[in-house]
Amino acid sequence: MTSTRRVAACAGAVLAVSGVAHSLPGTVAWRSMRCRILPRLSGVGDPGHVALTFDDGPDPLSTPAVLDALDALGWRATFFCLGERVRRAPGLTRELVERGHEVAVHGDRHTSHLRRLAASSMADVARARDTIGDVAGVPPRWFRPPYGAVSSSALLAAKRSGLQLVLWTTWGRDWRPGATGESIAATVTRTFWPGATVLLHDSDVTSAPGSWRATLDALPLLAGRWAAGGLRVGPLREHGVVGASP
Repeated sequence: MTSTRRVAACAGAVLAVSGVAHSLPGTVAWRSMRCRILPRLSGVGDPGHVALTFDDGPDPLSTPAVLDALDALGWRATFFCLGERVRRAPGLTRELVERGHEVAVHGDRHTSHLRRLAASSMADVARARDTIGDVAGVPPRWFRPPYGAVSSSALLAAKRSGLQLVLWTTWGRDWRPGATGESIAATVTRTFWPGATVLLHDSDVTSAPGSWRATLDALPLLAGRWAAGGLRVGPLREHGVVGASP
């Protein structure tokens, strides 16, 4: 079987459940099923560790404040960057790495891969990978598609670009209008999965205006809860993601 056919065959099982994910991404049933049957795709790792991840940046307005908050907590995280945002803020992208964080690929533009043909997905992801790697000076390892929309084209694009596709086990729904630090921390706690990969946002590029401020408010609340549970916090590179890739 050719490499392309293997990707397509493996994609079938993922797509069977990814349609549910796209329609009902917040349901407990879907999240639990994905974490159990596709742990590597979901980002399940060391049960004593939390992989903290941020999407949709970098943004000169909000990302520096997030970096300062992470410094205050002694945390490092993985930032899933958009290629077009990196080209607008190359210095800030380099600062992410200089301050000890990990850069990863969120695509070049924030467009669902469910609406892309394979050639379009491959071009988008490859451009983002090259942009981020060239600017940051570090080759990215991870790819998270916009909206977490897994498709056969997204899987093929990740494979062709040499990236590992990873979603999340746990989120804060911090993009919503009206989100607060308390609501984000409560949602993260409610959706928490052992070996969690947590999804937050360091910008409001695709979120409610100013929503990143609520994310900032949530960080010290989460720090207290995770410290009480004896959990370490860091980037995906330190998370020990388990399971077979799709």
